[in-house]
Amino acid sequence: MATETANFASPEVASFWRAIRETVDRLLATLDGLSQDEINWRPAAPEANPLSILAIHTMGNVEENILETLCGQPVNRQRDREFQASGASVAAIQERWQQLQARIEWALAPVTTDALTASHKHPGRDEESGYDVLILVARHAGEHAGQAELTRDLLRATRS
Repeated sequence: MATETANFASPEVASFWRAIRETVDRLLATLDGLSQDEINWRPAAPEANPLSILAIHTMGNVEENILETLCGQPVNRQRDREFQASGASVAAIQERWQQLQARIEWALAPVTTDALTASHKHPGRDEESGYDVLILVARHAGEHAGQAELTRDLLRATRS
């Protein structure tokens, strides 16, 4: 687990990161106790995604926006590939999140409040403030955590 006591230059960054981390943890909790087949189960709705893809895609969004857009570390995300992923295991997804948390905490530690008010260029969007980047990440993670909880509930309903 990522450290709870990471030293951040900005209390705002620490607050945003705590909210984002807890939301992704909530999403990953939907995988608990499920088999590989279950986390890769796709609901019947045409645009619905399996839990594994929701987790992989959300982590890709967190990584790109925080590491690349806000912190200037090239990530070279391939978003479309996240939706083609199949066969992921709970252990592999959890390990990826553990590693990603450590990288993000290290990258965010020196980010100041000034960096949050500055403009940052996302690879596919217009320039936006660091605050906007973190709000987008938090909002996006929350949307997918809710989708994951609903998907898990639909999966459980198929067992009845």
